Amino acid sequence: MTLEKFTNAAQQFLARRVSGTKAYSLAEALIPRSIDEALSIQQAIIKLRPDNVTGWKCLLPLAEDKLIIAPIFSETMQEGEQCWLMQDNSKVRIEPEIAFVLSQDLPARDEDYSEAEINAAIGSCHMALELIQSRFADDYDATFPERLADCLVNQGLFLGPTIDKSVAFSADKFQVSIKQYEEGGELNEQIFNGVHPNPLPQLPVYWAINFMTKRGTSFKKGEAFTTGSYAGVVELDFDKNTDIDYAGVGSFKVVFKELF
Repeated sequence: MTLEKFTNAAQQFLARRVSGTKAYSLAEALIPRSIDEALSIQQAIIKLRPDNVTGWKCLLPLAEDKLIIAPIFSETMQEGEQCWLMQDNSKVRIEPEIAFVLSQDLPARDEDYSEAEINAAIGSCHMALELIQSRFADDYDATFPERLADCLVNQGLFLGPTIDKSVAFSADKFQVSIKQYEEGGELNEQIFNGVHPNPLPQLPVYWAINFMTKRGTSFKKGEAFTTGSYAGVVELDFDKNTDIDYAGVGSFKVVFKELF
């Protein structure tokens, strides 16, 4: 693919970032066929967006041809008592995760950063919710490079309260409880035996930083890395008081509001 085709594909993927999108493939000439082409489209998306990259979703690679890395943008990063997101099949769709936020820059370089260097660069750890939007049609079997180019169903990141760094670095599993309160005080509770998809939640950060810095990406102070769900995708309702608890780790309250 040419630079022009990467840019055209990026423009079309960006155009799909609206509420209710369920799209099929791009034109045949624009479909990414490899990991490198998918990552080139991601870079074109970064250049076309009016805001900056302030986060990344990542996971240890599922296979040599299935790398999990995608940018998260400043306009889609949130904190506070409300979380605004686009509906997906009329639902809130989130993944309960832990995020690691840098307190110093990590410039691009050819040499790997050591785990100690990266640990020192991580300034805070947070409870976090990855905001999910599947933009492909339910009956379209998109290839992995297509999904990677489209940033792997990410529509943003909600940062919850800070948690102790030592707790975050050992949080391989904990119970996740999500309660939503109906009118009249009635309760809908979902409970998950949360297990991180990798042995420890910080391991994807090490991989992502070293993979991307050797490709020329520099990471900046304040960028957040979210590294995999403890409960898969959780579907919830809009406009209801919601309590989220990671047993032994932390808890917070939030109301999900629909972004049109």
